[in-house]
Amino acid sequence: MKEMLDAEILIDSPVIAAIKDEQGLAECLKTECQVIFILFGNVCNIGEIVKRIKDSGKIAIVHMDLITGLSSKEISVDFIKKVTQADGIISTKPMMVKRAKELGLLTIQRFFIIDSIALENSKRQIEVYHPDCVEIMPGIMPKILKDIRNFVSVPVIAGGLLTDKKDVMSALSAGADAISTTNRTLWKMQ
Repeated sequence: MKEMLDAEILIDSPVIAAIKDEQGLAECLKTECQVIFILFGNVCNIGEIVKRIKDSGKIAIVHMDLITGLSSKEISVDFIKKVTQADGIISTKPMMVKRAKELGLLTIQRFFIIDSIALENSKRQIEVYHPDCVEIMPGIMPKILKDIRNFVSVPVIAGGLLTDKKDVMSALSAGADAISTTNRTLWKMQ
């Protein structure tokens, strides 16, 4: 399962559709985006959201921190794996990433880099928890993306505040393997 989001698929499909509502879900299924980040839902409907994405042949990654009704306990990861059959999870919480790795899910650890302390903390967490990918937010910081790229050997995803093709190209040029965005016009950039 982890092989599903390797560097090769990110090279072929470097724009990841991050969906935050039903309209975004419907629209992303019509795009060439192969990887979908699910940023909405609740314990009652997350299984159906994942099913729709997987039925369209795309990779479904659930953002654990944004699903209403899930706790911040590791058992929530077990729920996502067992009930939804999602391909992987995103979380800012290291223990969620650790549990997902134990269960064989693809793991993406999201980091908000707001200052030098956050940057150093993210590097320490990457060393300890070994996520399969890291997502750096905001994604419009080429210098920081280069620094992270030089530090990690896993795919780097830039997300947040990317508004146009220039932002996307800048992030990719700085070393990001892919970008994630809720901006639907960028989903068509493949």
